[in-house]
Amino acid sequence: MKTFYWLVKREFWEHKGGFLWAPVITGGIFLLLNIMTIITAEVLGAQHGINFGASGNLRHVIDNMDAGDMSHVGMALDLAMYSAMGLIVTVLGFVIFFYCLGSLYDDRRDRSILFWKSLPISDTGTVLAKLASATLLAPMIAVVVGIVVGMLQLIILAIVLSFHGINVWQLLVLAHPFRVMANLVGYIPIYLLWALPSAGWLMLCSAWARGKPFLWAIALPIASGLLVTWFDVMGLFHLPTGWFWSNIVGRGLLSVFPGTNIALSASHFMENHGGEPSLDIMNLSQTYSTLALPQMWIGIIVGVALIAAAIWFRRWRDDS
Repeated sequence: MKTFYWLVKREFWEHKGGFLWAPVITGGIFLLLNIMTIITAEVLGAQHGINFGASGNLRHVIDNMDAGDMSHVGMALDLAMYSAMGLIVTVLGFVIFFYCLGSLYDDRRDRSILFWKSLPISDTGTVLAKLASATLLAPMIAVVVGIVVGMLQLIILAIVLSFHGINVWQLLVLAHPFRVMANLVGYIPIYLLWALPSAGWLMLCSAWARGKPFLWAIALPIASGLLVTWFDVMGLFHLPTGWFWSNIVGRGLLSVFPGTNIALSASHFMENHGGEPSLDIMNLSQTYSTLALPQMWIGIIVGVALIAAAIWFRRWRDDS
């Protein structure tokens, strides 16, 4: 376990820019854009004589809110925290995609693999450490950064409202920051399982390709999708062509992007709740409901097989 820990730590040191600084910089840009938006709104409001404060309509609206209105305000505040995470996880998806794609190819390209193979470190440990770095370490760092950015966004909102004579605590007590934090942290294990087929495919291409793994990783799934569409292969199984694109091509390439599994259960959730918009879709009970779906377990099995193949190629691939 100590060896595995140092392997993961090595990955963090070598890819600190993507794992740490990418989400930090993204979060900083998100906060900066929000501050600029607030300043612009304040300037335009002053220029046009619009008053949002205690002497305006906002205070009156807040004082006359009923329970339903307060619930919607709480949902809006929670959404503000989730939105801070949205931009970060988008960047995280690209970071993990290209990290997996180069994880086993780069050390073959610069011949540093000869050094690592001279050490008492197994290929299995090396590949699994890279997998853990992509599907556990990087999301954990991103979630922590996202939570901090979300809390800072609420604080900024509180400061702005306080300047307008609004009782800040009256609004902030409607938010559910601890539930949002629990939902984000609890999503990480589901992300690990969901991302396995995509991470496995990218790492397999990284271990197998003698050159340009990006082209192989992208071209093979898309070419197979075009062939399936052209010859209507899925019609033989009484399935639409779109099934292949979403469950094979899309799942194989895009599962490393956090949140892509939520679409699986979203439609069922909306049907059971009369189509009402709700952030309950982010609750852990709803998130973990994807474990009951066959797409999840089929993807896990395929992902494990792809990782095993990547380990085999890592052990036996000879580019000399």
